This record gives sequence, structure tokens and C-alpha cells, in this order.
Amino acid sequence: MVIGVLLAQAVSVYLFAREREGFVLESSVREWSRRITEVTLMLEQQPPAERAATVARLREQAAELARRRVIRALSGGAPAPPVGPMPPPQGGAGPAGPPPFGREHPPPRLEARQPGRPGVHLWSRIIIQLPLASDVEQTLARQLRADLGSDYGVSVLPASLPEADVIPVPSPMFGSPAQRRTQSYDVAVRPPDGSPIFFRVVRLSPATPLPLGLLINLILLVAVLVVALYVAARSITRPLSRLADAADNLGRSARQPKLEEQGARELRRAARAFNTMQDRLQRYLDSRSRVLAAMSHDLKTPLTRLRLQVETQIEDPALQMRLGKELDEMEGMVHGALALFRGLNDEEAPEPVDINLLLETVRGEFTEMSKDVTVEGRALGTLTGKPQALKRCITNLVANAVKFGGRARILVRDGAQLEISICDEGPGIPAEELEKVFEPFYRLESSRNRDTGGTGLGLSIARDVAQTHGGSVILRNRPEGGLEARLTLPRRR
Repeated sequence: MVIGVLLAQAVSVYLFAREREGFVLESSVREWSRRITEVTLMLEQQPPAERAATVARLREQAAELARRRVIRALSGGAPAPPVGPMPPPQGGAGPAGPPPFGREHPPPRLEARQPGRPGVHLWSRIIIQLPLASDVEQTLARQLRADLGSDYGVSVLPASLPEADVIPVPSPMFGSPAQRRTQSYDVAVRPPDGSPIFFRVVRLSPATPLPLGLLINLILLVAVLVVALYVAARSITRPLSRLADAADNLGRSARQPKLEEQGARELRRAARAFNTMQDRLQRYLDSRSRVLAAMSHDLKTPLTRLRLQVETQIEDPALQMRLGKELDEMEGMVHGALALFRGLNDEEAPEPVDINLLLETVRGEFTEMSKDVTVEGRALGTLTGKPQALKRCITNLVANAVKFGGRARILVRDGAQLEISICDEGPGIPAEELEKVFEPFYRLESSRNRDTGGTGLGLSIARDVAQTHGGSVILRNRPEGGLEARLTLPRRR
């Protein structure tokens, strides 16, 4: 939006400059055409013998007028009024006649005023130029043809003739020639019955002077608009930022405080819809948890009854052992399902967790069971999270590594995020199965035996815990053999 405002202001300045440049050009061309027309008609009426003297006096007068304007511009005074062509000399050839400046109008002294002294307006002298080219030749030629008529030949070209062959035409005072560059053009006017007359017009640099006050006003306007846009944008983005944080927290835990309904009407509607969605999601999870908990509890009764019947009514020891294992597997699945839903609805409060102590605790527990587990690397600091859930996640990953790889090696890398890699030396997992093993109750064909198969919930629970903390768990086959389970946990700033 700020870029749009700046572009709009730039277009406004450009249009203003074009209009101002067009006005200055039109005024200058009309003044030049008027003076050239007057001098041409005057010289036409004079005898050929007198024209040279008149042309010489016109050159002297134009040079003196230009000198006066430069002096007045440098001294801070008002520019001299434009002087018209001089009347033809009376009574013969030669430079006779009144001098360009008599006693009534003596030339000013060369005393330049210093900035800051009375009479000098600094703000009016500081200008900024925008380069805007314009076709002076065609515009001036068209105006001269309109003023002189179709019987006169007119051509306007960039200055190339010697100064002794041209008649200088003073330019209107629309700026200070001492402070700006100039550009000269030679104008050739051919009367119907005479030789061509050459004039020279001096135009200020093809640029548009803009007062500094205008640019200051535009800068102030842009500054006010930027502040207003910032306030308006913040009133929109701040509620959106809170909505994004609430959505991120909802992914970690469904039980979150309600989002404040603030801001514009659409933002309040979005916050209200988000709160409604959160309530519905919480009711859905609570209802599903109650139903599944009731079903799991109800399954324990027939399982217990079946176990009693197997132990009392079946006399074959081999059959009794086989049925007992089947019942143990069913009971393990029931307990796993309860553990899974308990993890999804875990209301454990987050707190700073010492990751190094947690990993050492897990290593000690497996060492007591005669399992080979090592820890390499250290965390740089505590991590905000749920300690029991994190322990459960890491324990499941280490248990899988020990069960299928014989040993587990835990690698810790800490920085912008905490990475815990559990590596084993087992057979690995086929590439097409690396994501499927995270599905609840999914087991590989090679692990469906009763000794190592498990319930197929360990990896699913580990990933749920990681996602609750805003992290992830991925599996990859190591090039040197074995499997790597990488747990990534972000550190909140």
C-alpha cells in the first residue's frame, strides 16, 4: 500500500510538472514569436542600407538586457521587465540613436546579496528540476507561421550559426538563467521579397522547475498516509496474527482459551467461527474418548471371563498356552487403545523439561533391562513441553530400535530446533512402508510374530506426541544399515 501511495504521488508530480512545463513553453513560444514578428516587420520596412545598423543595435541591446538579468538574479532582486525591439535609427546608417541604457536607467552595480539578508527569499530560489523533453522546434515554427502568415518561410533548428549572424531574442523570465542550463535555437525567417533574417532564442534547460515547498507538502502528505496505512494494516494483521497463534495452539491441544472477537466485522466473524469450531472439536473428542473408554472397559469383562474358562475348562497345556497368548494379545491391544486416546487427550501442563536428564532416565531404564542404549551429544538448555508425554515418545522410539535392531544409539543436536535421532542396526524398513508404520495398529509382515510384533501403536503415539509439541517424527534407512528415527522439536522464541 505504501508503494502504491508513492507511485500515486509520483504520477501526480509528473502530471503537475508536465502541465507546468507546457504552460512555460507556450508562454515562451508566444513571446518569442511576438518579438520575432515585430523585428521582421520592422526590418522589412527599412531600406537595405539601414538594416545592418539596426541589427547591430538590437544585438547590443539584447546582450545588455541579458547581463542585467543575470546580475539581478545573482543579487536577489526582481528580474528586469522584458524590453521590446528598438525603433529604427533616424537619419542615416550607423549606430546613431539613444544608448541602450541612459541616465534614467543606469546599469546596476555588481553587488550580490548574501543568502539570509533582507529581500532574499531562499524558498523561492531553491528548485528541483524534472527532465521533461518537449518539441520546441515544431511548436515555435507553428506559432511563427500563424503570426507571420503563409508567405514567410520559417525554420527552427538547434543553434549552429555564428553569433555575429543572428539577432538575440530575450527569453521570458520564468526562471534564473544563472542557476539553470540553457539551450539555444536558430530561427530563420525568409520574407517574401528579401534575404533571410536569423534570430536566436535561448530556452532554459528542458526541465520543469518545481518549488521545494510543493515537494515538502507531498512528503508530509506521504508521511501522514504511511502512518494511517500502518495503523489500518496493524488493526487487520494483529487479529490475524492472534488467529494464527490460536490455530497453532489448537493443533497442540484442543483445550485452549477462547479467542477474543476484536477488529473489523469480518475479523470478528472469523474469530467467532474459530471459537465455534474449537468447541465442536472439543465436544467431539470428549464424546469419542468416553465411548472408546467405555468400550475398552466393557471388553475387559469378557476377556477376563474367557481367561478363567481357558484356565479351568481346558486341560491340554499346549492349547491352554496358545489361547492364553491370544488373550494376552487382545488385552494388550485394548490397553494400547486406551493409552493412545489417553495421549490424544492428555491435559498435562507444559513446563521446562531438562532433555539431558530425560534421556539419561530413559537410558537407565533400558540399561536395567540389559539393553544396549547410549546417548551422544547434549541439549543446550531446557525445552518447554510435557515431560511425561516426551518421555513416552522417546521410550517408544528407543524400544522399537532395541526390539528390531538389538541396540539403540541416541544422537542429540541442538540449535534453532532440537533434534534427537535414535539409530539402530536392524534390517530397516522398505521405503514404501516408512509412512504406513505410523498408522495405528499397522505392523510389517516381518514383525507379525507374537514375540516382536507388538500392537502397532508405538510409532503412532510417538508422532502424536511430537505433533502436539509442534514437531515431527520421521523414519529413514541409514546408508550404512539400520533405521534412524528422527524426533524434531522446535524451540519457541
